[in-house]
Amino acid sequence: MRACSRLVTVAAVAVTALAAPVTASSGAPAATPPRCAEKDLTLRAEPSDDSDGVLKLSVRNDSARACLVDRVPTVTYAELDGAALPVPTVPHAGRTLAAHTTVYAAVRSLSDSEDAEDGARTVLAVHVVTVPDHDGRTFQALKLGAPAGVRVYEPVTTLWQSSAHRAETVLEEQTTGRGMFAA
Repeated sequence: MRACSRLVTVAAVAVTALAAPVTASSGAPAATPPRCAEKDLTLRAEPSDDSDGVLKLSVRNDSARACLVDRVPTVTYAELDGAALPVPTVPHAGRTLAAHTTVYAAVRSLSDSEDAEDGARTVLAVHVVTVPDHDGRTFQALKLGAPAGVRVYEPVTTLWQSSAHRAETVLEEQTTGRGMFAA
């Protein structure tokens, strides 16, 4: 999983380089919350009830303080190089996750392109990282409703969204070109 560690390193540099947001009232930088501790996060993945080939991700901040996760989950596939690309295309950056709050993303592992049928690879695990320097969590294909494995070709993921429904809507709109419902 060398490609995964390279991606995580690149994402870590991106989150570290975040500038503090500016408050509207004073013009001074607002305090940036710390990165979330991995022990304070609950990360889940499950198949979508509404869309074939889509995984629903969620991460919950179980701590009593706001903290930062990456605004895009890093999703990699077993031994394959690369990660699911964010839709819309954005650089990695931080997203504040309030205490006891959950955010959601949707991941499509197999594109609708004509080349997908011949070019798809099958993997037995999907790995998700929410903060670049965390270990993340590996989900077995069997537990994701894919006993024969997850088929992968040009995978994409949404940014974290406020609801599971919104995440799936963003994924649908971004992959079909029918909207700009992104952040």
